[in-house]
Amino acid sequence: MLYVVATPIGNLNDITLRALEVLKSVDVIAAEDTRHSGNLLKHFEIRKPLVSYHEHNEAMRSQELAERLDAGENVALITDAGMPGLSDPGARLIRKCIERGLPFTIIPGVSAILMALVGSGISMESFCFRGFLPVKSGQRERELRAASERKETSVFFESPYRILKTLAACAELMPERQLCVARELTKKFEEFRRGNPAELLAHYEAHPAKGEITMVISGAKPTR
Repeated sequence: MLYVVATPIGNLNDITLRALEVLKSVDVIAAEDTRHSGNLLKHFEIRKPLVSYHEHNEAMRSQELAERLDAGENVALITDAGMPGLSDPGARLIRKCIERGLPFTIIPGVSAILMALVGSGISMESFCFRGFLPVKSGQRERELRAASERKETSVFFESPYRILKTLAACAELMPERQLCVARELTKKFEEFRRGNPAELLAHYEAHPAKGEITMVISGAKPTR
């Protein structure tokens, strides 16, 4: 069985009892960063063999892990934080399991996307998650322009090093739209800051953002 296991996004106490049981029971754990995950496992006194599974070896490792599953081993897949396969490695191995008829199950956990949505106060009736905003300015602007035209709420991951450029683009493309910058979720300095793009831009120009960011953008209002 492959177990796709969600891990904490900050606060280690957010790991579930079920996740701990699974990690203690499997034959091997495939981790995005074995050093990072090693610290998590050490904290919970879990001693299991670790193999790396990241974007640079995902194709090769998916084949290897599928063969181990086919041989009867139990494998847990984890990433540095959150749910594997969601803006993180994992989707390729899940597809391979489906293609080969290998059993797998999902062990749920905390989600930065859902936390940001709920804490934003912005409509959650329908939303569109688009992962990390592109690094290149032209591609990022096209993504934000699409968000400005979308009726659904949009959710993105963003780097603290690019948040000012992103907010400046939002101020130009959708100056009246309501946004929420959710930062350092589940950690000591967790923050939900809401406002229009210009207000948020002014704040983060004066107080540089640190830590991981999830940004929520309200949807476009119907024209009639």
